[in-house]
Amino acid sequence: QVQLAESGGGLVQSGGSLRLSCAASGSIFSANTMGWHRQGPGKQREPVAAITSGGSANYADSVKGRFTISRDNAKNTVYLQMSSLKPEDTSVYYCRLSQYGMEHWGNGTVVTVSS
Repeated sequence: QVQLAESGGGLVQSGGSLRLSCAASGSIFSANTMGWHRQGPGKQREPVAAITSGGSANYADSVKGRFTISRDNAKNTVYLQMSSLKPEDTSVYYCRLSQYGMEHWGNGTVVTVSS
């Protein structure tokens, strides 16, 4: 079993910053990919950023240059530093861990960006 616990969401003004964290516990293998998806009001869930255990990262075009994903393998934790936030970034942000063909999801943390 894998458990993912997100934290760091909240209310921020447009142009502000937030840092999300996701700690994984349970049966975690050394080779995995961790990342973030988000689902805005009335929208489908979409990928935001992901990073492999080797440190290779990729981002959605909508967040490139504003968001930075990082991870601490020793703590099985992934971070998402979000800067220059826009009202359209308002979403529930979900942590995802993928390993050996299996996907695991957190319960989500709410980010609200006010204009």
